[in-house]
Amino acid sequence: MIKEILATELVPGMYVEKLNSNWQDHPFWRSSFKIRSQKEISVLLKHGNKSVWINTDKGADLVKETPAPAALKAPIAKIIPAKTQITLRQEVSKARKICEASKEAVTLMFREARMGNAINVAQAEPLVQEIAASVWRNPHAIISVARLKTKDDYSYMHSVAVCALMIALGKEMGMDESQVAEAGMGGLVHDLGKAVMPVEILNKPGKLTDDEFSVMKSHPEKGYEMLLEGGGAGAVALDVALHHHEKVDGSGYPHKLVGEDISIYARMAAICDVYDAITSNRPYKEGWDPATSVKRMANWEGHFDKKLFQSFVRSVGIYPVGSLVRLASNKLGIVIEAGESSLLTPKVKVFFSLKPRQSIPVRVIDLASSAVQDQIVGVEEAADWGFKNLNEFWMEN
Repeated sequence: MIKEILATELVPGMYVEKLNSNWQDHPFWRSSFKIRSQKEISVLLKHGNKSVWINTDKGADLVKETPAPAALKAPIAKIIPAKTQITLRQEVSKARKICEASKEAVTLMFREARMGNAINVAQAEPLVQEIAASVWRNPHAIISVARLKTKDDYSYMHSVAVCALMIALGKEMGMDESQVAEAGMGGLVHDLGKAVMPVEILNKPGKLTDDEFSVMKSHPEKGYEMLLEGGGAGAVALDVALHHHEKVDGSGYPHKLVGEDISIYARMAAICDVYDAITSNRPYKEGWDPATSVKRMANWEGHFDKKLFQSFVRSVGIYPVGSLVRLASNKLGIVIEAGESSLLTPKVKVFFSLKPRQSIPVRVIDLASSAVQDQIVGVEEAADWGFKNLNEFWMEN
């Protein structure tokens, strides 16, 4: 079961399901993890955690219940059912089915929009809930599967991917279920305005002219208008559709909003939208490696809310699933699973040796294991090495 205890009652071996400190302030990249040392408890206390939620199905329980201060009695009495979290391998097949169903639903939504028909957002609510359930079971599965879109179905699967990324980010930030659902819906419909953009501009294999870019810049307002006319879209979905291209330095569009004048949901969407766009294969370019994308986005001054971006990195990882990484041992491998307690120690499937430059028997290395001395020293682009179909490595882990 999941229950709240005082932070001072924590002991190594307990599984923290949720922290009660501000999501922007605590140093742990996940909001749920197993306590492995007294040092981690000291860090929790240092950052103002008065109480935490623990999951006794995944870790140790209190040996003896201790009466809590009056201010904490009501929350502690509340017991909520545990939600099962599973491995990426277990979730991938489910995520594939959800993505396929989602693509069909979004394709239909875009088709209706192109025909000028009213968009009933309420019909997509069960879809958002399905994606949210997958994110809860294992966020990296559906995010990684949705990234594997083809050039032809990019517009549709991009909406599904941003929905999943928004849900994962909202969960990482500690939003409640209704807020997470609103974030997910915003992600799903954020690009609806592209349904009425000229196809020759949308799929142009090269840089847009100034006139073409002006047309493309109208898609947020077009999407907002369609959602408004259809009725049923919440304030969050409308705002995300209209403002997901705003930048915190005021250089975005359509309204050149600055900083916190942009809603938190639109600032979230700006990050999720760009990440999926640059990691996906497009008609005019191949997608960047996930880890390379995170690194480059971190250096784009004035584009994103920095604190939200830190939370985003905690949700996908410094080395997201599917990243091609170089190890200190002069081997290359694919990240197949995030580390349990650190952004720096994922599980890696090693398959290539740099000395000599040749394939080696595939094996999985858990960089978090005390028995492993290796570490990641850099990221690589698959195209630079002529590697193809590397996604098979993590999908079959």
